[in-house]
Amino acid sequence: METYYCIALSKIEGIGRATLKRILTIAGSARNVFENPDSWRKKLQSGKRFQVEIKLNDTLRRAVDEEMGFMAKHNIQLCQYLNPAYPARLKRCPDAPLMFYYIGNGNFQQPRMLAVVGTRNATTYGIRSLTKILEDLKESNIATISGLAYGIDTAAHEVSVNLGIPTMAVMGCGLGTIYPSSNRALAGSILEHNGTLISEFDFTTGPDRMNFPARNRIIAGMADAVLVAESGLKGGSIITAHIASSYNRDIFAIPGTIFDERHEGCHELIRKNMAAIATSGKDILEMMNWDVAPKNVQTELFPDLSEEEEVIFRFIKQGRKTIDEISEHCPEHSPSKLAGLLLTMELKGIIFALPGKSYSTEA
Repeated sequence: METYYCIALSKIEGIGRATLKRILTIAGSARNVFENPDSWRKKLQSGKRFQVEIKLNDTLRRAVDEEMGFMAKHNIQLCQYLNPAYPARLKRCPDAPLMFYYIGNGNFQQPRMLAVVGTRNATTYGIRSLTKILEDLKESNIATISGLAYGIDTAAHEVSVNLGIPTMAVMGCGLGTIYPSSNRALAGSILEHNGTLISEFDFTTGPDRMNFPARNRIIAGMADAVLVAESGLKGGSIITAHIASSYNRDIFAIPGTIFDERHEGCHELIRKNMAAIATSGKDILEMMNWDVAPKNVQTELFPDLSEEEEVIFRFIKQGRKTIDEISEHCPEHSPSKLAGLLLTMELKGIIFALPGKSYSTEA
């Protein structure tokens, strides 16, 4: 029933995404939003923007029933903001979606996530360069995420599948449509090889051009780093890079020839120090402090970590971190909540307090 109410909540008009997430968080569940409105209305500030009526009516019920029927037919799942499976990286983004639909693996807590974006009009050089980098990374326990578009996106998914790298495709339309249609076989291959298709749009939503910037923020938000493989000065890839920068994600760009405008965007990102040069997977491994040998320390050694503790552990694992750095990395936690989490992790023996109010995974 929670899925039913969450879909209904997403279809309420007149309330912004941030407000819906706030209401859901206060209520504790989508069902409570509808069935126990007093539990959250009293805690919201007064004002017209909160006066939209949230209740089930016949029109809303029909829309939700139709969506639920499509989901059941095509084995589609829903992940909402309060679900423990909701991607931890994405949840820390201020404009994270209230929910999204997905088909496939559904493991959104991958140890290392690399977003790959680029021009739809990819060159042989761009695809070969991307292939080389992913080949270098295939043993480093990464997953890739891209947008299933023509060009570099398609290459990123295809190369990942061929190398046995888990890959996720975030779509700019509902899961009732594969766009472009030429990538239907690729979408199937992604699912067959333990990958995932993701969309925040209902199944009736077509590939409207306004949907793609929204799609790009999910790609950036779910990743640890973004690789711009090939891009002109304008377009979705550059938009994604700027979104990623606003999320404090690391950005890499593959340099190319100065005689082709399809490389100008990468060169501009590098020139402005927004992106580091990536000529091999080793460049990314070193900059991200990722070991070449695959590891999943939390799963192997500390299976009792909560989702919040796991996020903190991964961050500290990158190197000694001060309390201010940890707080900046986890803005969703109050100082007292963060102090409690750090103390619990100390008691578990997985992090160590050091002089200067800093922490490390090594004593």
